Amino acid sequence: MTGFSLAERARLQNASVLLIGLGGLGSPIALQLAAAGVGRLGLCDPDEVDLSNLQRQVAHGDPDVGRPKIESAAAKLWSIRPELQLDLIKEPLTSSNALDLFRTVDLIVDGSDNFATRYLANDAAFLTGKPLVHGSISRWDGQVSVFATGGPCYRCLHPEPPPPGSVPSCAEAGVIGILPGTIGSVMAMEAIKWLLGRGAPLQGRVLTYNALWQEWGELRLRPRLDCPLCGPNPTLTKLIDYEQFCGGMLG
Repeated sequence: MTGFSLAERARLQNASVLLIGLGGLGSPIALQLAAAGVGRLGLCDPDEVDLSNLQRQVAHGDPDVGRPKIESAAAKLWSIRPELQLDLIKEPLTSSNALDLFRTVDLIVDGSDNFATRYLANDAAFLTGKPLVHGSISRWDGQVSVFATGGPCYRCLHPEPPPPGSVPSCAEAGVIGILPGTIGSVMAMEAIKWLLGRGAPLQGRVLTYNALWQEWGELRLRPRLDCPLCGPNPTLTKLIDYEQFCGGMLG
């Protein structure tokens, strides 16, 4: 039994989700959404599977090393649900394609691991009026939130990107391989809740998790009056050059 009513199962079957990134977070998210019954998934990732990925990126295996992540993940997802509709996008999310990609789906889930893509996903989601499930991880810690119309948005949480090189990536700092599964599952649950209109989404809240001490926490997040995107006097009305803004590469 799925735990969903017939009406909820039909609603999920008719839903479409764009997943950004098929790495540590994106892998469990993709598996969970497919297994839950979401009818259409867009998979956006330009990278290929690397041997170093396998301890945390559970959508891929040793035979997939060197294979595009979207193809590796697609094979795994179709083995779970052969009827699943997949849109395979082997390119990074950019200012040129984001708005078109976002307009075609009901919800976006951001499993990326860099600030440039996170700001881009946030801005494009807001400008297209689409809800965005956000998550991030580093070593033993993770967090999850939902950004949607009415705010707050990711820019309310992080008004400015950190200086280039000041925050190491997962590849640089390392991450406990089980942690992406924990945070990714919470992100998948937030996506399902939003699609079904059930419960209380993490909008205006940031759920935090420390695996080392098994501690969950919650931060209240309010819209910033000076936010250039979702504030009362917005100055950001179109997508910008996010590599320049963040001093880092999109991916």
